[in-house]
Parts: sequence; C-alpha cells; structure tokens
Amino acid sequence: MLKTFPKGGIHPPENKLTASRPIKILPVPKVVYVPVSQHIGIPAEIVVERKDKVQLGQVIAKSGGFVSANIHAPVAGTITKLDKIVDTRGYKKQCIVIRTDLKDESNFEPSELPLKKEIKLEPAAILHRISDYGIVGLGGATFPAHVKLNVGDDKPLDCLVINGVECEPYLTADHRLMLERPEEILVGIKILMHALHLKRAIIGIENNKKDAIAIFRDLTRKEPEILVASLKVKYPQGGEKQLVRALLNREVPKNGLPLDVGVVVHNVGTVFAIYQGIQHNRPLIERVVTVSGKKLEQPSNFWVKIGTPVQDLINEAGGIPEGTRKIVSGGPMMGKALKSLDVPITKGTSGILVIPEDEASRGAPRACIRCGDCVSVCPMGLEPHLLMNLTEKGMFEKAGLEDILTCIECGSCSYVCPSHRPLLDYIRFGKSVVRQPKNQKKQA
Repeated sequence: MLKTFPKGGIHPPENKLTASRPIKILPVPKVVYVPVSQHIGIPAEIVVERKDKVQLGQVIAKSGGFVSANIHAPVAGTITKLDKIVDTRGYKKQCIVIRTDLKDESNFEPSELPLKKEIKLEPAAILHRISDYGIVGLGGATFPAHVKLNVGDDKPLDCLVINGVECEPYLTADHRLMLERPEEILVGIKILMHALHLKRAIIGIENNKKDAIAIFRDLTRKEPEILVASLKVKYPQGGEKQLVRALLNREVPKNGLPLDVGVVVHNVGTVFAIYQGIQHNRPLIERVVTVSGKKLEQPSNFWVKIGTPVQDLINEAGGIPEGTRKIVSGGPMMGKALKSLDVPITKGTSGILVIPEDEASRGAPRACIRCGDCVSVCPMGLEPHLLMNLTEKGMFEKAGLEDILTCIECGSCSYVCPSHRPLLDYIRFGKSVVRQPKNQKKQA
C-alpha cells in the first residue's frame, strides 16, 4: 500500500499537460526586472546604482540579515532603473531593472553544465557558498536554504527528505527536472548529506511520476543510504508537515518545523540549484517554470532567467488564447492571479497558468450548510468554516486561539465547499491581521 498523510487532503484533476514536454531554454529577455525581496525574511540591500554595468552572476543586492538572501544579476548589462514595480501578489516592491547586453556571450551560456560528482568542499564551506549564492527554497516558500541548513547541536538530525511530490495540478517543472537532471540532483543530495553529517535520505515522489521513480531507483541501486519512496497521489502532500508524516510517520509539532522531529526537507529544484552552486560556482539566477493551460497552443516547461517578464513566457507558449479569464502565478490551488503580465519571474515562481473563463468562474457564495466537508479535507485538522466566520466578524483574537496561523493555505476547503464560500480568502486575510505585532502580543 502506498504511503500518504492520514489527515484530510483531496485529489483534484491533475491536468499535467506538460509532463512529456522537455524543458526549453527561453530566449534571453531584452530587459529584466529583479525584485530585491524574492525570499521569506528581510529584503536584500541594493549595492548597485543606475548606469552601472553588471556582469552575469554579479551580486546586485546583498542579504539584509540572517533570514535573507543575496540577489545576483541574471544577465550582463546596464542598470537602467532602481524603481518599485508590482510583484506577483499585486504589491509594489523595490526592483533593479537591467537592460541586457545582447552582444555579451555570457548571457547565452547554456543551463546544461558537465556533471561533476566529486564533492571537494567541507560542510562549513558548503553552507557559506549556499548563502553567498542566494539559494532559497524553490518549492514555493522561498525560505533561505542556508538558514534551514544551519542546525544547532540542540537539534539532532537523522534524515534528509527530498520533496519530489509536486502535487499542485498543472505544474510539472520538478517532474521534468527529475527526468532530465537526475544525476545532478543525486549529487546535490549527497552534498546536503555531507553538509549535515547525515547517513540517510529519502526521496518522496508521487506515484503519478512512475518514470521519475524508476530513474531514481535505478540511480540509487548501489546507494543504500538513499531511499526512493513512491507515494499515493494526494494534495497537499508537498507540504513539509504532510510529507514528513507520509514518509517517516513523524508528527511535526503544530507550530514547529521538521527540524523538531530530526528532519530537514528540501525540494528537488532547490537541490539542483545547490548542486550548481557547489559544483559549478553558479548563483541562483534562473529556474524551471511550467507555462500551462488547456487552451494554450504550446504549453511547455522553460529555463527562465530570474526577472523575465511573464509576458515573454506566454508569448513563447503561443500567446493568450481567446476566452482567457485570468493568469495565475503558481498552481491553481495556491497560486495568485496576476494584475499585469509585466510582473517578473522570481525565485519562487514555479508556474504560470492561463485559465479560461469556464475554469476560472466561481459560483455565487451562499450560506454555510454545515456539511463539514471543509473540516474533513483540512490537512491541519482546522475548522475552516469557523475561521472564516471569525475573520468576517473581526474576531481576530479568537481566530488566533483557534490556530488560524497553522493554516498552510492549501485551498482544499474552498475547493470542496458546496456553497462556494471564499474560505481561503478570508483565512488569508485573518492570518495577516493576527500576525500583526499588536495581535501577537495578545496571543502570548
């Protein structure tokens, strides 16, 4: 019987339209827009000025603190603006605008580099380089990777978990990366095991990716310390807490981290970025992005320079089809609708979805019928209907006491609600209020 997490979850239509589409290299954009906040934590501090010429991979914004990440130039070119632009969430954020030098051959450097298996750096040097190269979690959370790896002696570890689940419908960036760069990912896993002094790793992959499972099982036949686990297909299994429960039967504390149960979790995209940083001295300046939609002419996966406008990707996939209702950054369950196609791809952008009218329309919300469906599918054991009601009534202190902050925003509750109630919208708003310092003091 395939492993999975026991509490809640759903199985929406997978719509993995691009699973068989090899990763293409997107043409180098003429202009890139590089936000200085592409990670959880303090925004990076700009260290360049307008009219400066920058080289590919040069640091253009330095980490603003321990929980922060460096930002590097994704292209060689000239700084034309230091300005605020609208990001994928619709907020204006500080950004560095670079006009690409299209005559500089370094801008066309291919993503594919020769495989290097020998690990020469010591653990401390590995962590230092991961920090220097601005590597963050590429599964969506964008948590600085060096912070997650900076484990104190008071937190004994015994397992590294590699997240190859990619449970969001439509998204196939991680799947294609596992198919096309498995050896590099395997070296990346060994780099992390070396850095963390671990003798055990588990790669979790959902069973709808049998080709990736077969490849990694073949690669690890003579690697007894690295296990490949096939998981039942269930959303949101890519959540860290759900994945640790599914693979290791360990319950991460309500307000805790996998570290609290002896585990560090990293996404396969992050592992590949770490491989490139350690073995090829390459900072995080590009990533794989799925561009998909049922009416797109050429849905595909692309290697994309950070800072590339979303419009460039959609043009490469055939343009916006007639009848498109919204463009979403991320997956359909947790992604955010974009206000403009001028917003840039960031380190955390896993997909761009072009959603037609018939898929995007919400039913008119009605009164809650107390069916309990939202409670039964919540992977965190919450009562979404209650959290929405408390937020709607402005009872934020009570919402905090009902654990609103433990919601992982998976959207399962909204997906199953027969009354079409915007549960997740209200819960997100409630969380933003409860997180405010004045309200945090009340909870203490």
